Amino acid sequence: MNTRQIVLSSRPKGIPTIDNFAFENIELPEIKEGEVLLEGMYYSVDPYMRGRMNDAKSYVPSFEIGNPLEGSVVAKVIASKATGFAIDDLVTGRLPWRMQSIASVKGLQKIDVDIAPPSYYLSILGMTGLTAYFGLLDICKPKAGETVVVSGAAGAVGMVVGQIAKIKGCRVIGIAGSDEKLKLLKDEFGFDEAINYKTMPDIKKAIADYCPNGVDIYFDNVGGPISDAVISNINFHARIALCGQISLYNGTEIPMGPRLQPMLLTRSVLMQGFIIGNYQSRFPEGMHQLAQWLQQGKLKFTETIIHGFDQLPAALLGLFNGENTGKMVVKI
Repeated sequence: MNTRQIVLSSRPKGIPTIDNFAFENIELPEIKEGEVLLEGMYYSVDPYMRGRMNDAKSYVPSFEIGNPLEGSVVAKVIASKATGFAIDDLVTGRLPWRMQSIASVKGLQKIDVDIAPPSYYLSILGMTGLTAYFGLLDICKPKAGETVVVSGAAGAVGMVVGQIAKIKGCRVIGIAGSDEKLKLLKDEFGFDEAINYKTMPDIKKAIADYCPNGVDIYFDNVGGPISDAVISNINFHARIALCGQISLYNGTEIPMGPRLQPMLLTRSVLMQGFIIGNYQSRFPEGMHQLAQWLQQGKLKFTETIIHGFDQLPAALLGLFNGENTGKMVVKI
């Protein structure tokens, strides 16, 4: 079978461009025992992919020049030589950016579309929801009445973090980049307050105004000056989940900023970085609770869906301009 794929053609310097990607047509081999032939339906684009475009040691290998990028995909089985996987089954797994691909079933999970739409398994019932669930509950351990600040709050992880914090009885302030996103956070997702970092002249003061009792929990998705401002308002014995640093991913120089360690030290603050793979053995627990909250109407979600396989690079680049509200997904 002939199929189309998207490869990394060059490593970006600073902000990636379309020129860092190339489109190719390739011939797939015959499937073997224990494998399935898959047709992609929904492709996830995520900020961590930017790091994999660099040739640098990290918690996941770098994408290789001339090879397809990869990420989480929902796909349909169109041929099978694997027990328990039939034609038309829907699965999710980490797959290359190809329209059709061959995969061992060891890395695939069948999904139930009676629980939620297929794309939700890339978001609120997938890595996005699990990142919010474990980052907030396992690291930050929210208690009723505490004040929680979420940066990147209108992104895929941030909007779930805020809702879980509300379920736990917290007061939640979100930081996002447009008035439309602020309205969505408050009207649709139950955030108590929201701050537009692009129009607010003094974010440090805004956080102090919206958090008169200080910040007990900070879920950090962005880093940079926003995080400096939040941490300036941090309480004694506060907890910080270090989930992402998207404001710094395209930087070409080492950023300079406030030295935060004295503040963390003197206020006995816990700051912990994490990746969702740390919790792999507990994924069933997280998915069960997220699905239950979703079915009970306690969690809501929104997606930005881009149509067309060839739009995958543009969708990935759009993450760094804030073009998404909620999860960015490419639908074929």
